[in-house]
Amino acid sequence: MNQAEFYARLARHKIIASIKQPKSLERALEAPISAVVLSIGNLNTMKRYVDLFKSHQIPVFLHLERIGGISYDREGMAYVGENVKPTGIVATRNTLIKLAKKHGLLTIQRLFLVDSDSLKSGIQSIQETQPDAVEIMPALLPEYIIEYRNSLQQPIIAGGLIKRREQMVIALSHGAIAVSVGKHQLWKENMGNEHLQHSSI
Repeated sequence: MNQAEFYARLARHKIIASIKQPKSLERALEAPISAVVLSIGNLNTMKRYVDLFKSHQIPVFLHLERIGGISYDREGMAYVGENVKPTGIVATRNTLIKLAKKHGLLTIQRLFLVDSDSLKSGIQSIQETQPDAVEIMPALLPEYIIEYRNSLQQPIIAGGLIKRREQMVIALSHGAIAVSVGKHQLWKENMGNEHLQHSSI
């Protein structure tokens, strides 16, 4: 899957399933999602999980910092790119984003908003690494979604602490292209264009 195809899928489905336990794997297969982010697995299981979603034509991203047994270096990324072959990775570290791009993987860089300094440093990191998309956490800070969207070229994904449909609508209405959600009950929500009616921008 190339970048344009990924963007089109994000715009169409708007929900990314964040998977943190094995029992959620089957639930994600049944949902109309744009992609999955795997925060589970290890060297022995991650390829099986990746192949499962790829066989259902669902883009699958590995949150490498949550996968056991992978080294965060050239060799570790080479193993992921050449043997596991996910659609891409999610990472907070600049070095991982850069290494993944060298192996032709799509990249989502995750940023945590804790203060005004993290806002500035986050923008600087993205300008340096140029990932394919940016995930802002937590998602419940819609004014910062606007600020990142106005400062960066990459599409913005909002993730973290989402528990209700209306929180998803607010994030989308403030400029996020998609939301990353761990609560499986929300994966089947059809967001449509409802968020456009709530847009405050």
